[in-house]
Amino acid sequence: MTPPVRMPYAVTVDAGLRDLRTADHLLRTLAAGLALPEGGFGCTHLLRGERPRVVVSLASKSEADLDDVRAWSVSQGYEVTEGAPDAVGRAVLYRGADLLRGTTTVEEVLAVSAIDRVTVLGAAGGPGPATVLLTHAHVRPQWQSGELVLTAMPAAGGTLVPFEVPEPTPCCADH
Repeated sequence: MTPPVRMPYAVTVDAGLRDLRTADHLLRTLAAGLALPEGGFGCTHLLRGERPRVVVSLASKSEADLDDVRAWSVSQGYEVTEGAPDAVGRAVLYRGADLLRGTTTVEEVLAVSAIDRVTVLGAAGGPGPATVLLTHAHVRPQWQSGELVLTAMPAAGGTLVPFEVPEPTPCCADH
């Protein structure tokens, strides 16, 4: 999720969720209701095994920032554990996430948000700074080797769109 140098304190909340959309909603509820500090991270993590589910983690520079998250989550009957479940979380809450709406450029994404790098699916090199990104107000970078990386894919007119779309079509939707 977050490298220790950036955010040394993290807590994982397991609410028994089965999908990313519900996990995103839980993160936004936690952030709004508990006044989480700016600069922290809220991520989703896919847990596999005999009980597949989606858990959320929140990370901060201060352990005290997470006290309300722990208390509220326990009061809801959720399982709370210290630390992040893995190092590859999908970031929902991060610095600048709310600024990435509509049409922007790769340069702007890197300047206003916690995103460290933008990659293009299937391309050897990264996009140029002036490359246009159509966000659809849904930008979900992932932690990769300690960097927050947004994977994008080519779109019409030489633009890019985030790889993860806000309203994905379910597999086999027409069957």
